[in-house]
Amino acid sequence: MSISIKQPLPKPLRLGFIGGGVNSAVGYAHYVASQLDNKWQVVSGFFSRHSDINRQTAESWHIPEFEQYASWQQYVDQELQHLDAIVVLTPTPQHVEQVCYLLERGVPVICEKALTASVPDSMKIHEVLTHTNGFLAVTFNYSGYSMVRELKARIAQGDLGKIHLVQVEMQSDAFINKASKGKPQEWRLQDGAIPTILLDLAVHLHHLVYFITENYPVSVLAEFNNFSSYKGIVDDAHLLVNYTNDMRASYWVSKAAYGHKNGLKVRVYGELGSAEWFQEHPDQLIIANESSVVTQYNRGTAIHQDKIVERFKPGHPTGFVEAFANLYSDIADNLAKFKLNSSDFKFDETVFGWEHAHEGLELLQTASQSHQQRAWCRLNSNEQSV
Repeated sequence: MSISIKQPLPKPLRLGFIGGGVNSAVGYAHYVASQLDNKWQVVSGFFSRHSDINRQTAESWHIPEFEQYASWQQYVDQELQHLDAIVVLTPTPQHVEQVCYLLERGVPVICEKALTASVPDSMKIHEVLTHTNGFLAVTFNYSGYSMVRELKARIAQGDLGKIHLVQVEMQSDAFINKASKGKPQEWRLQDGAIPTILLDLAVHLHHLVYFITENYPVSVLAEFNNFSSYKGIVDDAHLLVNYTNDMRASYWVSKAAYGHKNGLKVRVYGELGSAEWFQEHPDQLIIANESSVVTQYNRGTAIHQDKIVERFKPGHPTGFVEAFANLYSDIADNLAKFKLNSSDFKFDETVFGWEHAHEGLELLQTASQSHQQRAWCRLNSNEQSV
């Protein structure tokens, strides 16, 4: 079979990093994903405030003529004329200062989720984004999986009928596994107005539910727990969410679930059928019809082949980095269009910016309110009836 990949850009876009050094959890995944389709070239970075890690990262990624700077601000000021975009990969509480700084200087921004640690911080970014008319993309990488995009397309064409219920879960044993070496990063063990586990995991579930159904959260009932030895934080959470179009969703996120490493599962139930997608089997989509006859589809039997990126033939499974690469490819295409006409620019359906990221933060803030009040709470921004 022929391999179908998206069309390349005339030349790679020049990319810089703030954070994401070789000692970070996600930096290498961003680096590899950005390089996979030759649409980006990482040319510089302030990868770490520790000069040895900064230098080691540049050497590992073969960045020529690497310059060491005393601060990320100095890095931005000196390098911005040589960059098409900068990725922000620092801990979530630091995002607001860095994203605003970049936007004020006219630098297109790619920010790792969650956009910020609070709704007020997100509003600060919105104010700067509005008056600068800048470019801000937020990375929610799980919608980069081809079969998640296949699921979205099937729902859009009505294969499952009206969607009644979506169940999503994402759990690990990160805070309780006795064999784990080392301790979680310190900032992950501190909860603010929104518990960090929600910023870490639940933002993905909010994103996936919207991505596949295009419905909006309206109200939420939440319960938070602490099951690990790290006291004073939330490490397990359950959310029931009412959506527009009379849809319901249930979320479960946990870092205190033995036997799980990243148990991302999506189940969708509609009036004409159901669907399941599990990240541990990323190339498979399970569909059940009205007679409960179950059919398994994969990348080779997808109906919406235009949603599928084939870097190698089906039967050789894709994974996390390839999904991330799909997102980086889409962001590159969108940034190229933004550079041609920023005034009328809108993101494609696979790339998300401030509005979507902010809605997720509003949902999680309202979930915190719900947990405290032990009651259903409505989101202020989505007043449609449920």
